[in-house]
This record gives sequence, structure tokens and C-alpha cells, in this order.
Amino acid sequence: MLHYLLSRIISLLLSLAVASLVIFFVIEIIPGDPASFMLGLNASPETVASLKAELGLDQTPLIRYFDWVSGLVVGDFGISYTYKVPISELVVDRIQVSLPLALYALLLSTAIAFPVGLIAASKRGGTADFGIMGFTQLGIAVPNFWFAMLLVLFFAINLRWFSAGGFSGWDAGFWYGIKSLTLPAIALALTQASILARVMRSALIDTLSQDYIRTARAKGLSQRRVLIKHALRNAMIPVLTILGLQFSFLLAGAIIIENVFFLPGLGRLIFQAIIQRDLIVVESVVMLMVFAVIVVNFLVDLTYAMVDPRLRRGG
Repeated sequence: MLHYLLSRIISLLLSLAVASLVIFFVIEIIPGDPASFMLGLNASPETVASLKAELGLDQTPLIRYFDWVSGLVVGDFGISYTYKVPISELVVDRIQVSLPLALYALLLSTAIAFPVGLIAASKRGGTADFGIMGFTQLGIAVPNFWFAMLLVLFFAINLRWFSAGGFSGWDAGFWYGIKSLTLPAIALALTQASILARVMRSALIDTLSQDYIRTARAKGLSQRRVLIKHALRNAMIPVLTILGLQFSFLLAGAIIIENVFFLPGLGRLIFQAIIQRDLIVVESVVMLMVFAVIVVNFLVDLTYAMVDPRLRRGG
């Protein structure tokens, strides 16, 4: 187990180092000068040079990279060119929307996918299986932003059960905040639930064909007991992989949904920073999201060891 843990930690650190290099130098090669963009076309070269020096843009890329990384290590993400406030303040503000939204959507997708996948696997080849697979294929095919607009049209405009967009803030009360995130979470959860249900079904079908499952049935155990007690745990490895990837996507990839619902989350912050050429915000927030993705995958790897005893023994 210790060897497995050390190998995962080394992999995590190497992934972070490579990701920081890629993010920084990809941002570096983007055409355009943030200082010139901020000051406008009529700014004098002296004014542009002065602003570059103030923002640290006159340093070599290598120095700026090490300054940026050393700041990230101690939690200093820099100062936003546009908002003139520490980026950490912007992140703390926006993550109060993005993180609950990601967790809410993941909870909904899991609550839908697990029973649906179990039913499809237990009724393999039957009408229920074909119906479920058809609906999941439709869920994967439908773009989430289009589904989001349908939700707004039906539940916000026609029924008026929810607001069409915006976020009331947690200060207004927990349930008001959850209500603001419900439609975006459903829009995000549809595709994720469809993918997870199909993976769950496939993993269970593979597990149900194993010899120990046939032995359990031969002992007289019911189909439900075989499915829940014996097959489900051994089918969890691919399911955990998808859950980890889905949480990472929901946290980092909800840019379109946040813009559809006008949610002040991290995705919308990145979108606005790209438009405003606030590159230090783009670099830092994207790196933070990459860090979250890598850490989630690290935790998923540790969960593998809990589910599969062979990994604990170094197998």
C-alpha cells in the first residue's frame, strides 16, 4: 500500500509540474499584448511600457514563470489586471457557486445512474434494458446548453417555479441558493447520468459473467443479493473512474452552463478574463482547476486501493 501511495504522489507532483509549464507557455504564445489592450489603441509607447513594468510583463518568460509558480505554491495567485484585486479573492467568491453546482450535479447524476444502471444490467436484453439504453443515448446526444434553455422555457418562463438565471447568494438562505442552482445542475447532470449509467451497466454485465458469480447463484442466492453484494463492488473500478472525471468536468467545464444561467462561477470568470485579456487570471484559475482535476484523480486512485485489495498488496 505504501509503495502504491508513493507512486501516486510522485505522479501527482509530476502532473502538476507539466501542467503548469503547458498552461504558462500556451498563454504566452497567444497573440496580443495585455497592456496595449487595457490602455487602448491611442496609448503612447511610454505609457504602455510603464504599465508593462508595473504588471511585470517586461520580465523574461522564464522569470515570470518562476515568479508565478512560486506565488501559487504559497497561495498568491497575483493581482487581476482588470479588477485590481487579488485573484484569490475572485476565486473564493466564484468557487462558492462552482463547487456547490458541481457537487449538486454529481449527486443528481449518481442518484439517477446507479439504479438505472443496475436495472439495465439485471434486465439485460429485455424491454427495460433497451428502453434505458435508448434514453441514455438520447441524454448523451442532447447538448446540455440546449437542454438548459428548454428547462428555462418550461420551468422558469411557463411554470415560474425557478428563476431564469442569476444566483441569489448564500446570504439569502441555503434553500434559495440551492433553488438558484437546481436548473443548471439538472442541465449538467443529464449527460453525466447517461454516461455513468451505461458504464455501470457494462461493468456489471462483465462482472456477472465471472465464475464466482455463477458459484454464488449455485448456492441459491437471489438475483438481487448477487447483484448488490457480490457484483456491484467488483464493478466499481470503472464507475469510480468515470465519477472522478465527471466531478472534474463539472467543476472545470461548466463554462457554457454558467453563461446560459448567468452564474458568477469560475467558468464565467475565465470566460470574462479571456475577453478582457486578463491573462494572469486565466493562468491562475485554469491552473487551480487543473490542480483540482489532478487531486480528484489522486483520490480516485486511493479509492481503487480501498475497493480492490490487490492494489493494497502491491498487485
